[in-house]
Amino acid sequence: MKNQCDKCGKPATVYLTEIVDGQKIEKHLCEHCAAAEGITIKANVPISQLLEDFILQSAGGEDEAPEPTCEVCGMTFSQFRQGGRLGCPNDYDAFAKPLAPLLERAHEGATQHLGKVPHRADSGQKKQAAILRLRAQLKAAIADEDYERAAVLRDQIKEFESS
Repeated sequence: MKNQCDKCGKPATVYLTEIVDGQKIEKHLCEHCAAAEGITIKANVPISQLLEDFILQSAGGEDEAPEPTCEVCGMTFSQFRQGGRLGCPNDYDAFAKPLAPLLERAHEGATQHLGKVPHRADSGQKKQAAILRLRAQLKAAIADEDYERAAVLRDQIKEFESS
């Protein structure tokens, strides 16, 4: 692979391969010459953002409502998706609709944060956390009309509560 631009001899950073009339043509260009040919380069764009942009464009996403933004901290939902952290407590309300499926996956069907039990927690706290988790699973099983699983979960909850 060449390391020099085909046009000016500077170090090449853009490598293109075109097929014209069945023949492979390779171009090696520096950023300046690539821009002169009308080739735009997006540097350091995460693949997730490229895929999201592609899906929105192919689905006609430009005509949709504007992206949700928190009125308190100014964070957009795509900024959250890119960084993985919310900006302030108000973001849970501002992004409630798009966050719901993410929270359900993270919390085993629950739509509210249940928290984790510390390793040093006493058995009472661990038991209470287990009951909360089972109740969330029970609620999901009932919503899915999986009554056999719901009966098993109900019995497990009763067993925890009686012990």
